[in-house]
Amino acid sequence: MRRSRIVGFLSSLLLAAGATLTGAAAAQAAQPAVADGYVALGDSYSSGLGAGSYLSSSGDCKRSTRAYPALWEAAHAPSTFHFTACAGARTGDVVSGQLGPLDSSTGLVSVTVGGNDAGFADVMTTCVFQSDSACLSRIDTARAYVDTSLSGRLDTVYTAIRDKAPHARVVVLGYPRFYRLGTFCVGLSETKRQAINDASDHLNAALAKRAADHGFTFGDVRSTFAGHEICSGDSWLHSVKWSNIGESYHPNAAGQSGGYLPALTSAA
Repeated sequence: MRRSRIVGFLSSLLLAAGATLTGAAAAQAAQPAVADGYVALGDSYSSGLGAGSYLSSSGDCKRSTRAYPALWEAAHAPSTFHFTACAGARTGDVVSGQLGPLDSSTGLVSVTVGGNDAGFADVMTTCVFQSDSACLSRIDTARAYVDTSLSGRLDTVYTAIRDKAPHARVVVLGYPRFYRLGTFCVGLSETKRQAINDASDHLNAALAKRAADHGFTFGDVRSTFAGHEICSGDSWLHSVKWSNIGESYHPNAAGQSGGYLPALTSAA
């Protein structure tokens, strides 16, 4: 009688252990075996406007085969690659139109966004065609927007990314300084160049703060672009480009491969 009880007890233990292991295996199977898909979100600095070699299928989004997302994909061969960044995108555009490919299998997300929300194009147009005082006034307006409104918009984007891609490493890439200062250079005054660089620093500080608050990594491209600003003699950024005005003040192919790609590779 005692032996039968022991056998019964052991059988119960084995059944319970089997059920536990089966449940654990099922839970593990519910998670992706490897979350290594890559999704590239953002504005023109991610789409590659200014680098040429645009994908005809991307239309006005101007996604380039020379943009850092395409270069990273070619070098690392993720299991899936979705390139949804689009020239001109603002934070709302990213949320409403770019997040579709994100899911639990996404292992890496990169994003540049915020410059268009702050009025980047209008700032540069004002500074190129108007006086120093008009340029500084427009920059002050942009900086005030960053301080009062942009953080909440970034929070909306970053929260949506995390909700849809819970396992992803998210890299928020910033923007370069535009000008090499203290050198002779035809075009904007030194006052304007300094103010534009300071505004870029101000925007980057806001992006880095919001990224950190969401547990994301900030990829600072100012160091990789150092020595290759406009007026440096070896610029990785277009100045005013009359032949294709939309490419003005955007990275060229060297800026994508030498400025943005190393920043993403280091952060990813």
